[in-house]
Amino acid sequence: MSNHLVAGRTVSRVVTKVHHGPDAQVDDGALLFTPTDPSLTDPFLIMGETWFSSPGFEWHPHRGLETVTTVLDGVLEHGDNHGNTGALEAGDIQWMTAGRGIIHRELAYRDEHAHILQLWINLPANRKLAEARYQDLTRSLRPRVNRPGTVIDVISGRVEGVMGPALNHVSIQAAALTLDPLTSYTYVLPPGHRALAYVMSGQMTIAGRTVKAGQTAWSDPVSGAAGDSALALQTPDGDAATRLLIYSGTPLGEPVALGGPFVMNDEAEIRQAYRDFHAGKFGEVPRQARLHYDR
Repeated sequence: MSNHLVAGRTVSRVVTKVHHGPDAQVDDGALLFTPTDPSLTDPFLIMGETWFSSPGFEWHPHRGLETVTTVLDGVLEHGDNHGNTGALEAGDIQWMTAGRGIIHRELAYRDEHAHILQLWINLPANRKLAEARYQDLTRSLRPRVNRPGTVIDVISGRVEGVMGPALNHVSIQAAALTLDPLTSYTYVLPPGHRALAYVMSGQMTIAGRTVKAGQTAWSDPVSGAAGDSALALQTPDGDAATRLLIYSGTPLGEPVALGGPFVMNDEAEIRQAYRDFHAGKFGEVPRQARLHYDR
């Protein structure tokens, strides 16, 4: 790859997560970003951070979107009405396609403790009613790339010539990166992607902008670029590594209608989703016992 084919990216804005505290389902929570203006985050909709023990998120439906859940600590117990069950530990990721409709639950195993990040990704109109599916992208299944001072855990798409295990309905590239202090790294991604880079711990500069733990840097698509584009990452001196998640995807450029757990293109489709759910077209709510899991 020639350097003249790589366009340098800029950071358009940096957003700090908003802590909102406990509620009826969680012990604590925060919102990294919200769909106040979906066109600014397209194809991404919302990203939240939650800590929960009991009750967690009991059976609930989704349609028209994908959820990507990263377990930061504890054990996440999950199940759905398609017969999928399991438990994910720290470092594991679950990629769920709601598609035409799914009913699932997310609980803390044994009601002990789960700490997660969850990203909602929009689906295009022609894929909103796709078949539902689960992908458990456990830490052991994901390839890693080592560069000087940097470890890249590839989740989706191609990074450094290595493909991540996630199956996608739209073009999504994703990786978790760990950078040692005083490390520079150039993260390459398609120019047509909108990128979010969330700093989980530490501090760094992203395309020259300082971004601290709990902040998300956004980089909009690069117009007119041929080949690839790149985000310049740099960590300062210090005693600990910096960890971040980078997700990028092609904006859909479609209308967005939000209706609780459903994301469609207009309000009529939201109303239809509720009618379908209440008519049992998503399937029955499972009568599934809690998971027995040895760890």
